[in-house]
Amino acid sequence: MKALVKVCGLVHAEDVAFAAAQGADLLGFVSHPPSPRHCADLFVAAPFLERAVLVQVSDQPESILALAQRHGFRRVQPYLPSGERERGVRLLQEAGLFVLLPWADEPDQRSVPADLYLWEPSAKATGVAGGSGQGHAMTFAPPGDFLLAGGLDATNLQEQLDRLPVPAQSRFRGVDAASRLEVSPGRKDPAKVAAFIRTAHALECP
Repeated sequence: MKALVKVCGLVHAEDVAFAAAQGADLLGFVSHPPSPRHCADLFVAAPFLERAVLVQVSDQPESILALAQRHGFRRVQPYLPSGERERGVRLLQEAGLFVLLPWADEPDQRSVPADLYLWEPSAKATGVAGGSGQGHAMTFAPPGDFLLAGGLDATNLQEQLDRLPVPAQSRFRGVDAASRLEVSPGRKDPAKVAAFIRTAHALECP
């Protein structure tokens, strides 16, 4: 089974169309105004809703659900306070949404069932929720199948995957990248996007 590829932080319609044409399995759209990759016009996702992922930071899952339903998203990547994660995932799944749950590489996290996890650097280390362009030590693995994120591009992908801990290798399902595929925040570099997708699709999952 080939690895899934998620290109995240998409803002401009031409970048979305290019990533889709190159075969990206998932397309991430950030709704978080402080982020340089905030997508103010989520209608750019409309032609690709079968692959689109709403990435949102919120204190309440209800706001994520409302925005997803308003724009027709079927997949969400919710950044919620720890006390709201379990209830939030349940609420979103009961509404029929696929939940790609962020999983920071940090200890003592409560296991929350999700459809898929995004194993990424801890915001405590990077200072931001996702999209930092930094890698992580891959010490505290998610409790289920995951996409690996954190400072990835075509040039370092194999090196990073070679570092995956053996117990986590059987749960690896794909990769996610955003900032290292850009020429500037929110503007993708077509050559980097194409190379990342091509390199990642050459990988095999267990």
